[in-house]
Parts: sequence; structure tokens; C-alpha cells
Amino acid sequence: MEKLLKDLLISAGISGYEENTAKIMIEALSKICDSVKTDKLGNVIGKTNKTGNSEKNSKKIMIAAHMDEVGMLVKYVSEKGFIYFIKVGGLNDSILPGKTVEIINKKGEHITGIIGTKPPHLMTAEEAKIPIKYDNMFIDIGLSSREEVLKVIDIGDQIIFEPDAGILNSNFYYGKAADNRISCYAMIKIMETLAKSENLDAEIYACATVQEEVGLKGGKTSSFKINPDFALIIDTTAAGDMPGIEEKVSALKLGKGVAITMIEASGRGTIVPQKVHKIIIETARENNISHQIDIIDGGMTDGAVIYTNREGILCGILSIPTRYIHAPTSVFNIKDINSAVELAVKTIERVAKEL
Repeated sequence: MEKLLKDLLISAGISGYEENTAKIMIEALSKICDSVKTDKLGNVIGKTNKTGNSEKNSKKIMIAAHMDEVGMLVKYVSEKGFIYFIKVGGLNDSILPGKTVEIINKKGEHITGIIGTKPPHLMTAEEAKIPIKYDNMFIDIGLSSREEVLKVIDIGDQIIFEPDAGILNSNFYYGKAADNRISCYAMIKIMETLAKSENLDAEIYACATVQEEVGLKGGKTSSFKINPDFALIIDTTAAGDMPGIEEKVSALKLGKGVAITMIEASGRGTIVPQKVHKIIIETARENNISHQIDIIDGGMTDGAVIYTNREGILCGILSIPTRYIHAPTSVFNIKDINSAVELAVKTIERVAKEL
């Protein structure tokens, strides 16, 4: 696994606490962009100027990939030193018990903890029938009093799942925060390729956005500032090639190519304009790029706020199929990232000429 990809996957950065991931993005984008800035909300925006002598007529094209991850936040410490928390982003309570987490304190230290619950052996028959809610869970860091705990952590410290990343088998990789760090990685690879392109007349903006998991906030502010002619969002999407999911719910498979998203959340999110969808599909077919079609009943990307910003912004979405999104560890296929990069580059080159 490439070091950049691994560093992104294991970095800490729940919504609103993206600074560590932002540092990685700033360093990577600074090597390939003409300029890199961080705005007031925390979005990292790299710009590459490929306009030559036609700057007045050139297009402004934005690529967006959010860098925040779902996680938790310290809410309260009991007298006996157990830590209670709130969820940040869409986490299913059922995945939490027994998981190893890390609390990152103000010094940047990582404090290991275990999410605990009342054991089934001590539950009444009625209690055992009821799904455990997160507000009845706690984190044990091995200290016995509130005073001891508050010496090493503070109320409001971020909590992440135990960092991990690696190669599962062949092209199948795994890692924490694949949603959406694998797209941040893809965006860097896209910018590396576009920086060398001789077939492009445009200003290209690479935006690593913040707080997507809690309201698509960074996509809204960054797109308002840039006001692009076209925006391409790179995100993950739920793969369906696992037990319990029928193909009619999700036919997306790992290793079969990038997913071209047409509609999100049954229309409550982005409805990709027909002419944009046509360009992306034709580009994939003409260049023999492996791809799938994604129709999403639930969930949205930054595209939902970008394409309705200002007077409306033309927007396309490329999604990387991923198993176990919003869980401690996800599984993805590196070939799908590569096809996302290839299709994004070809689409952007075409958009710069045609839109």
C-alpha cells in the first residue's frame, strides 16, 4: 500500500477536527499545485492554472473530496472514570460495543480505550431483548476516577476508531476512514495527472472539504467561493457484493470499476444533469474505462449543496464502491480508485472543451 494512502486512512479527523488530515492534503497538494490555501472553515483548496494565454475565456473546474470521518466526541466522565460520548456522523449503534478506539487529547496524544456495555450475563431477560443504544455505552481507558481521566483527556476531545490499513488480498485493501480518504487520495492522483496534461485549458481547483458527514458544510462554502463552471465530486458508495444484500438494492461490485452516480437519496440529494451524465458515460465508454452505474436510495455527497449553490453549478459525481462504510474498517479495491482517477481526468479534459 502506498504510504500516502495509508497515512490518509489512519489519520485522525472527525467532522470539525480535520486538522491532521488537512496537513497531509496540504503537503501532497503543495507538490503539484500552483497554490494551496486553507479557508476559514478548514477546507484545503489547491489550484492549478492551465489557462496559458486564454485566462479570460478559460473554465473554472472544481474537484471535491471530503476529508472528515465519522466518529465520536467525549461528552461526560463518570465518578469512576468511565467516558460517555456522542456520535458525530452516521454511526449504527450495533457496531460499537467492544470496539477499540483512540481519544486524541489537546496535546495530540492518542489514548486507547474500549467501548463497553452491560454484559449479557448480567442483563434481565427483558433487557436482553432491547438493542443497546450508544448513550448506554461508555469508554474504558483503564483509569478509576474522573480526576485521573481528566488529567489526560478533556470534554470535547475527538474519538476515532483504532487506526488500521493494509492489503487484504491482491487488489482488495482495507482501512479506517475509507469514506472518504480513498477519494482524497484519488483527487491527489487526478491533480498529478492534470498538472502534466497538455490537453487542458482551465483553472483546476482541488478541494478537500470539511464537515461533509454532518451536513455537507465544506462543499457549500468552498463552491460558493470558487463559483466553478463545473464541479466533480469524488466520494465512496455502498457496494452490494456481500451477504444479505440483493442486487436490486445494490448491484455495485468491488473491482468492477468506478460508479457513476446519477441520483442521490431518491432525488433529495444531487440529480446529476442529463448532459453531464451523458458526457461522463460517453467518456468512460470511449476510453474503455471500467465503470458501473449508481442509483442511490439513501445518502448524499457534497454534490447536493454544490450543484444548488449560487445560481446553480453543473455537477458530476464519481463514487468508489466500498464495503462496510461508516464502520471501524472498510474494504475497497484499488482498481476502482484507479478507474476513478482515469475517468475524472478524461472527463475534466472534455468538460474544459465542451461545456
